[in-house]
Amino acid sequence: MSTVREINLVLPEIEVYLASSSIDGQLVLNLRSTLMNPVVKVELVGRGFLRWLEEDNPELDYNNSMVYTNQAVYVFKDQTFHIEDIWLDSGVHTFDFHFSFPPSIPSTFTSKIGCISYFVQGTCCSRQIVLAKEMFTVCPQTFSSELPPFSLSGVEARKGVVYFGCFSHGSVILWISLEKGIFCPGETFVLMTDIANRTCKYIRKVVFDVHCIVLYHGFSSRGEQHYLEDQGKVTRLEFQTDTAPFEAMRVTGALVLPKPMPVTSTSDLSCTTSTIMGRVPIIIAATSEHFSVEQNTMTLHEMR
Repeated sequence: MSTVREINLVLPEIEVYLASSSIDGQLVLNLRSTLMNPVVKVELVGRGFLRWLEEDNPELDYNNSMVYTNQAVYVFKDQTFHIEDIWLDSGVHTFDFHFSFPPSIPSTFTSKIGCISYFVQGTCCSRQIVLAKEMFTVCPQTFSSELPPFSLSGVEARKGVVYFGCFSHGSVILWISLEKGIFCPGETFVLMTDIANRTCKYIRKVVFDVHCIVLYHGFSSRGEQHYLEDQGKVTRLEFQTDTAPFEAMRVTGALVLPKPMPVTSTSDLSCTTSTIMGRVPIIIAATSEHFSVEQNTMTLHEMR
């Protein structure tokens, strides 16, 4: 039976941590009996992993696929607790810990081919190792975008419509505007859409889709860099309308962003490295002078 009855991590009830912020918690260790010469510590770990399989040339008759992968460590901190004696008595022992997040770490992210995760793990080492891990979400302190900011005045989309056997045509014009240009995960944003129906058809339904576009940078085993763009639908909103021909209407809808979700930022995954070692055996032999010295020493010992 293990000496350690239970090991737990107690963290504050915070759903999302920001970069440059701090985390305070406790490691609670419950022992059945006395633990001799223990090492108790807590580690803050943040790392990323990326891996996908892609055909090098799909037009080839044979299968020639390439694996693109990346691994990175964004934060690794540990705190080892001082034990006054060389043992811990049976019962419950509490250790307080404190960590600060670096200012430039990327946000928590999960997809089908990669992830960026952060966790705190507690370890008690003696004759056995017991591990407790607590996951949480981290977001950048400031949200930045590599794209030009969304125009608050709105954007216009125009779609041409042909009907009646190409003898008549018209267009549908959408004018979409937002209340602001930058949003946070879990936030509600309002879409205001003006629709101008310049056709002889009725508009029965209006659909709003929010997409998340992620660009991955991966490296092959030969160190070749490759890019993969993945697009997924985040949320969707549908409106049933009855816009008559040559009429205009306004549609206002509210969408709630999921929490957590990836934010508009850049996450660097360094190139995966490997170590190559070459080993050559070396044979060492004694010289003739060494043999003569050994023989003389043995002769002296025999004479004595």
